Amino acid sequence: MNRNEATKPEEKGYTIVADVYRRDAIDRSHYPVFHQMECARLWKRPENEPLKSSQQTAAQIWKDLEALPRHDVVVEDPNPTIHPTRNPLQDKYHTAEEAEAITAHLKRSLELLVIRIFSAAREATENPDAAQEPLKIRWIEAYFPFTSPSFELEVFWQGEWLELLGCGVVKQELLNSSGVPHRIGWAFGLGLERIAMLLFNIPDIRLFWSKDPRFLSQFQAGKITRFMPFSKHPACYKDVAFWLPPSAAGSVSAAGGSVPFHENDIMEIVRGAAGDLAEDEFGKDFDE
Repeated sequence: MNRNEATKPEEKGYTIVADVYRRDAIDRSHYPVFHQMECARLWKRPENEPLKSSQQTAAQIWKDLEALPRHDVVVEDPNPTIHPTRNPLQDKYHTAEEAEAITAHLKRSLELLVIRIFSAAREATENPDAAQEPLKIRWIEAYFPFTSPSFELEVFWQGEWLELLGCGVVKQELLNSSGVPHRIGWAFGLGLERIAMLLFNIPDIRLFWSKDPRFLSQFQAGKITRFMPFSKHPACYKDVAFWLPPSAAGSVSAAGGSVPFHENDIMEIVRGAAGDLAEDEFGKDFDE
């Protein structure tokens, strides 16, 4: 589904979930394949000279904002909504008052979404009363080709800030070309794997594409469980066959003075070659 199909004149917005393929950074929080949820919220404007009615439009958006619940999570948001160079207003189509109202509604909506998700996750854990680090959220300025001004929402996770989603005031050219020029609003894109990483405490996004049963067996539908780390090196079994000298048949000790060979001698060879990567060994005798 493209944006033209999603944006209909009678709708207040849309939600789309799909897989995404793109070039991306190489690190634990990026991958060239992921699942994205995109949402938009739109408001009507007068079809004739909408800028002259911007106060009326902004007032309606502020009214809708007041209907949203408030929260007590501390949010860092040091930057202004609009900056002439870093985060410009679409002054050909919008007034600053409209952009301020849309941005306030956008940020409150997404803060509530993130808080709701993490509250549900904590309730679903095996020990919901256990002490947990409080949720930390911050907003930073950003650039996206489809919104302006634009922002990113980050959460503090495993000692650093992790980008969770991007959002902003929808570029009016997109709405005009979609057949809804009398609409104005916001949109955001949320990586579902990022949410899952936080909920399940999964440290690397690349694990979602693993077929390792040590990963897959940890999860089941409808239940939130914390990820249990395992070695990045999957088990690799090696068989080694060799002949023992006849004099080794009655060996009882690796330190025996006259015993030429003991099973621990071969263990020393294995340890010398593989180090601590060798986890276990067992022997089996085959008689002629």
